[in-house]
Amino acid sequence: MYTALVLPSGFALPPLPYLLGLLLAVAGVAALLYRLDPPVTPRVVAAFAPWMVAGAAGYVLFQLEAVPSVVAPLFGSPAVYLSTFVLAGLVWAAVARFDPETWSFPSAPSVLLLSGALTGGAVVGSALTVGSASGGLQPFWPAVGLLVSVVVAGLVWTLLRRRRPRVEVTGAAGLLVVLAHTLDGVSTAIGVDVLTGFGEQTPLSRVVLELGQALPTAQYLGGGWVFVLVKVALAIGVVLLLTDYVEEAPREGTLLLGLVAAVGLGPGAHNLVLFTVA
Repeated sequence: MYTALVLPSGFALPPLPYLLGLLLAVAGVAALLYRLDPPVTPRVVAAFAPWMVAGAAGYVLFQLEAVPSVVAPLFGSPAVYLSTFVLAGLVWAAVARFDPETWSFPSAPSVLLLSGALTGGAVVGSALTVGSASGGLQPFWPAVGLLVSVVVAGLVWTLLRRRRPRVEVTGAAGLLVVLAHTLDGVSTAIGVDVLTGFGEQTPLSRVVLELGQALPTAQYLGGGWVFVLVKVALAIGVVLLLTDYVEEAPREGTLLLGLVAAVGLGPGAHNLVLFTVA
């Protein structure tokens, strides 16, 4: 009963052979990373952002039925994010001994960022190609959503650093959390209030959206703005809550920030790509 309130409607495990193979691959990469023990810094975590986008775009390809059937089960949700972890984890293992604190090439953040950008660019490009061939692209509102998200996240992060200077210890990872959940909130609001045929897949999020739509302001502003406020407030709260943890246990705290960012950036990027091609 409780999982039904949290899991999105598209959540489905792949067939057993694929699931077992995927879990073995994830376990193998996790064991390799555990053995190599690569440093976890805010820049390393932030460098995984394009990999998160790659996973989200891969799921869009799955929804468009544009993935070859032999590998299609690896592109469903949540399998696509595990598949992406395997690829990104192997790259991380390859640069485990590289400098983790600089963006200068070749460092761990730079290699992760570049490889993720190439992978994400290829997957997003494939989705755009399929969308263009099947009826054209609609990039205006996704572009607006991305721009608004960047501006809002930048303002929120700047204000947060001024009011709570200690959050600077979270670095690029903290900023990524704010941007990721702002993007999720803004893109969801656009899908619900502006576009047609789109809705929130997660039941718990739908409750928040329905609350906004029940307010007297809904006829003027829609109901999505409430969801945006909740997501931004959630991001701020998480960053503030984990600031002490990052100071006390930098590795674990920063890694946790990365996981929180992925929960927002994956759905947010998925929304933008899906809105563009569908």
